[in-house]
Amino acid sequence: MFPPCHSCVTPILRLGARALQKSSYSRKGGPIFMVYNNLKALIKGIRSCKTVADERALIQQESAAIRASFREEDSFQRHNNIAKLLYIHMLGSPAHFGQIECLKLVASPRFSDKRLGYLGIMLLLDENQEVLTLVTNSLKNDMNHSNMYAVGLALCTFANIASEEMSRDLANEIEKLLGSSNTYIRKKAALCALRVVKKVPDIADHFTSKAKNLLTDRNHGVLLTAITLVTEMCQIDNAILDEFRTAVPLLVRNLKSLVTTGYSPEHDVSGITDPFLQVKILRLLRMLGKGDEQASETMNDILAQVATNTDSSKNVGNSILYETVLTVLEIEADTGLRVMAINILGKFLSNKDNNIRYVALNTLNKVVSMDTNAVQRHRNIILDCLRDGDISIRRRALELSYALINEQNVRILIRELLAFLEVADDEFKLGLTTQISLAAERFAPNKRWHIDTVLRVLKLAGNFVREEILSAFIRLVAHTPELQSYTASKLYLALKSDISQESLTLAATWILGEYSEIILQGGIVDEDQTITITDKDLVDLVLSILDSPYANYLVRQFVLAAVTKIAARSTTSVPEQDRIAEVLAKYTTSPELELQQRAVEFASLFSLGDTRIGVLEQMPPPEIKATVMGVVSEKKPVGSTKGQDADLLGDEIISTPGAPVNQPAASVQSNQDLLAEIFGSSSVTSDSVSPPVPQQKSSVNDILGLFGNSGPASPAPQQPYSATPSFSTPAPSYTPNQAASPPPQAAAAAAAQRYPSYPAYDKNGLKITLTPQTSPTKPGVVMILARFQVSGGEPATGLSFQAAVPKSQQLQMLPMSNSNINLGATETQQMRVLAPVGSAVRLRLRIAYSIAGQNFQEQVDFSGFPPGLTGTPS
Repeated sequence: MFPPCHSCVTPILRLGARALQKSSYSRKGGPIFMVYNNLKALIKGIRSCKTVADERALIQQESAAIRASFREEDSFQRHNNIAKLLYIHMLGSPAHFGQIECLKLVASPRFSDKRLGYLGIMLLLDENQEVLTLVTNSLKNDMNHSNMYAVGLALCTFANIASEEMSRDLANEIEKLLGSSNTYIRKKAALCALRVVKKVPDIADHFTSKAKNLLTDRNHGVLLTAITLVTEMCQIDNAILDEFRTAVPLLVRNLKSLVTTGYSPEHDVSGITDPFLQVKILRLLRMLGKGDEQASETMNDILAQVATNTDSSKNVGNSILYETVLTVLEIEADTGLRVMAINILGKFLSNKDNNIRYVALNTLNKVVSMDTNAVQRHRNIILDCLRDGDISIRRRALELSYALINEQNVRILIRELLAFLEVADDEFKLGLTTQISLAAERFAPNKRWHIDTVLRVLKLAGNFVREEILSAFIRLVAHTPELQSYTASKLYLALKSDISQESLTLAATWILGEYSEIILQGGIVDEDQTITITDKDLVDLVLSILDSPYANYLVRQFVLAAVTKIAARSTTSVPEQDRIAEVLAKYTTSPELELQQRAVEFASLFSLGDTRIGVLEQMPPPEIKATVMGVVSEKKPVGSTKGQDADLLGDEIISTPGAPVNQPAASVQSNQDLLAEIFGSSSVTSDSVSPPVPQQKSSVNDILGLFGNSGPASPAPQQPYSATPSFSTPAPSYTPNQAASPPPQAAAAAAAQRYPSYPAYDKNGLKITLTPQTSPTKPGVVMILARFQVSGGEPATGLSFQAAVPKSQQLQMLPMSNSNINLGATETQQMRVLAPVGSAVRLRLRIAYSIAGQNFQEQVDFSGFPPGLTGTPS
């Protein structure tokens, strides 16, 4: 609680003031040591030791002599022995055998004995030792002592070692001493009350009236301890917090007297009167004003006065200004006062002290959502911090820059972030590429600028791009036919100059394979001039990736798919088609199973004639969806919020109006069919479109799966071909007959009923929300998307999420995207509930996970969905 006071420690060193006395000698196979009669002689003897071994032997010898004296009950030497023992304890040697002797010293009527005894108790005992129960009576007696310094010793000891049991026993004594007429005792009693409140929160209300009286004290020491006590009590109990709101005018008056008072040598620190007390008052005002307009109105004027009158040229003044800013931003303050507080933080950013700048950036990160316009005024200074030498400042400035991006400044801020990306450390690049891409997706003035921005990101940091960002870029290009030639040209030139960036290589390979005929027919557009390339140039470039040292397992898969598509285009000559066939034949014996399987299936397409052309035609543009990424930094959300009401599942399969809704076969439908329906598989959509021709169910359909539906056998690395990698509908199988008609899911999704996310669990830093989705044409079917995020500073590992429904309902669940929830990530799991029409959807959730090495297991009953989710019975 507080360290042993100077007056307690000094006697130990003074005890050796008498001359060195030698009383006995001993020899144990080494140097001769003598038993020392006082502390000074012991200190001198220890310092004269030549080696550590000599020092250890001397301490053991002296400890043995002290034990012998204790056994002889030599009360005459007890004082000196305890002093020497405490010095031995400070050197790190065992001294626990002196605990009882300290208690005997405390019981002595002599003040010097009490002082040394209490010091020994504070050093040798703690609240977990059983010996402590013997101290309670001594403390109670000395708290009623006529000597105020003896009372002070007892209070000091209580505040350091009091246990819960001792706190309950002596709470009444502490409460009585809070009303003492002696300021020295009141100050120490307030700190003892603080110890009691922390150990036994349920008796905090016993000190309420005395604490209110202490707030009127004129002594700064008493006032400081009283405010500390009140702050702790308000944190423990909201009822006490409401009761102390009536004391706001008193606190304002105290703060005003500190601000307006003249020079006070007793409390002056760098020209400011008692800054420690000012900070304590500001923190208490912050608690009392939060959520209370009347209390906030009372303190508005004094906060403005402190903000304008405090000298910011010294660190003491900056500390008061910082606490003032936090108070203003926390309470229900006026708009003008909030702007003034943010301007103070902006002024901090110009300070030469890195600590002050870091504090300012950290605080601005927290308040940017309150008043973005006020923070925008300091945008240039924030961007300057990106070039600071301190990595912590760069990190905080980067997070703040993300939060400042909007439609008006997106070009300026993205340009600055791209410039920073060129020189940034690797640890920043993943977050940078994600944030830049998501900001471009959300605020891009036009699609050309959007594509240019992502291309720049791929060139600068292609090895640090998330899979979701790459997939979103491919979707964007697919939906922008007017810029496909431009994008393919840029990627061709970029790939020609650098194949070391993985994401750049993947994007270029996919787009060049998909749109090869565009650049072969129209040429490469480079700075307003067109460069004609041949199919040999294109194939040479793509195949050169296979021999590159940067080509990994996934890149080679993309290359095989790309060259297979290039070979199917009419712009590719027969020699180049034969060359591609040779490459595929080479990989049919690859030791990598996935490459071998692809090569075998792609090679078999060459024998299918016109069917190959249809199979390898351009894919239909996948469904555009907002890229949802959760959080990259610990606090700042990323991703487009424009599409929050969009269909995140986008996979509800709606039957024709004439088809029966609740068929009996639904109850015995296989899990495979149910999962296929969740993901919009073509095997289920056949109910809502024209029936398939039986002859089409051949090996061709298996090959189609490589470019469309991702069944159980489809390769995981092929995700960039899907609409949204995290939780999306895989692209439907594509045949020439479907070229003129849009996918049935697009029309079906429009009729789906959308709902907001409902919180299901939020404890220990783990947050789980459930988002339902229904369709009016399929009552009783509810699709649920569970999202998992961590809100604290530690990731969650080994997450197990189980759900159960009442017997009248059925539940199917897909696997979780990842059982480890990292900081900044959002993991998902999809569920499908079949319930009687008109019934309420209720879930029993069992959640098990581990955070920071601590295991948690919870069971939650969730019934927070709105009524009518399963439809209205007819």
